[in-house]
Amino acid sequence: MLTRLTGLLPPEAIKIVVVLFLSFLIGSEREEHRTLTPTGRYYFGGVRTFPLIGLIGYAMTLFGGGSLMPVVVGFAVVGAFLWLSYQNKLRTMASAGVTTEMSGLLTYLIAALVSRGEFWIATTLAIVCVLLLELKGLLEGFSERLPGPEILAFTKFLLLTAVILPELPNRPFGPFGFNPFKTWVIVVAASGLSYGSYLLKKVEKGRGEMWVTAVLGGLYSSTAVTVVLAKRARQQDAPHLYAGGMLMASGVMYFRTLVLVGLFNRVLMKRLTVSFLLLGLAGLLGGWLWSRRSDAKERVGEKEEPIKNPLELSTAFLFALMFVILLAATHYAIAYLGRGGVYGLAALTGLSDITPFVLGLTQPGTATPLGVAAAGIIIASASNNVVKGAYAFALADRKTGTQALGLLLGLTVLGLLPLIF
Repeated sequence: MLTRLTGLLPPEAIKIVVVLFLSFLIGSEREEHRTLTPTGRYYFGGVRTFPLIGLIGYAMTLFGGGSLMPVVVGFAVVGAFLWLSYQNKLRTMASAGVTTEMSGLLTYLIAALVSRGEFWIATTLAIVCVLLLELKGLLEGFSERLPGPEILAFTKFLLLTAVILPELPNRPFGPFGFNPFKTWVIVVAASGLSYGSYLLKKVEKGRGEMWVTAVLGGLYSSTAVTVVLAKRARQQDAPHLYAGGMLMASGVMYFRTLVLVGLFNRVLMKRLTVSFLLLGLAGLLGGWLWSRRSDAKERVGEKEEPIKNPLELSTAFLFALMFVILLAATHYAIAYLGRGGVYGLAALTGLSDITPFVLGLTQPGTATPLGVAAAGIIIASASNNVVKGAYAFALADRKTGTQALGLLLGLTVLGLLPLIF
């Protein structure tokens, strides 16, 4: 049907029809908005004005042929009329937006694109324009709910991915094969996963149950959520609840580690999949069952302690530095100390964030045998559980700290069992 119609009409007639349709679409949206405007208030354009602007844009482009000068002149003339309209709007209204005038300019450009045969781009711009106009309330409400620091954080994420990453050299340096580009990809991946859980925690705002807090916190950093829950446990008499939450967060750590390893080394991920899935489920299920024995009413969300945004530039550069240091340390450990050196280094990294060390083992430049790399990740995870137990014992009240230490030590023992088999 459409093919037959296009065969009957000349190409320029089809372009005029498309211009009128897209211009009328934008004008109809503005006309609908105009009907909601109080009587007596000035308002520009509607279902007649916007198609006229479109026809002007089409005609000026057609007159110009391959030259842009007539298009620019027509754009300037239409813009001048829109400016006069906006000035009149300012005189008659206490507050006036410029959305309609900008839509008029875009209508002119859409018609110019149609005249040059760019149907897809013109149609896309028209649809996006109508969506932006129609979704005004939703977009404004979203911007009001999104605080300035979160917008800045997302901008930093774009800086990490779209500005810094493409400029880094993608080739190995040094004896252990340090690759700046791949290193920054790892930084982006780890930061992105943490940032996603951080945003979910911001949306949740502490209103959910303990398991929600523990799971989202574990995706961000099980060590950080353990410290937060331990401090909050001092103000609430619920040792089973908070100790169980800390165990659940550590269970989620195994899932998070497995995902990050899988992003960069599928073979190593397969080696860890069964044991880490079982350990993650053990932590989650065991923590949930333990928290169900809570001897006080759950009051999650009171005096919520903020967790640092993972997209701080200082955090990203520190992560990159730690990754390079641990990559070099792993290389020299395997070269001069053998597997014992790697295992010792794994135990030491458990004192802090194990992610740089774990991801370092996924890189081929370390020349770490697959079995040694898998064992190192298991040891680092187990060591980190011991450290979290110590944090809980030191920061929480005595009942919560004792329970959390016992649970995390139990998970540590389970976490080391894969080394035997």
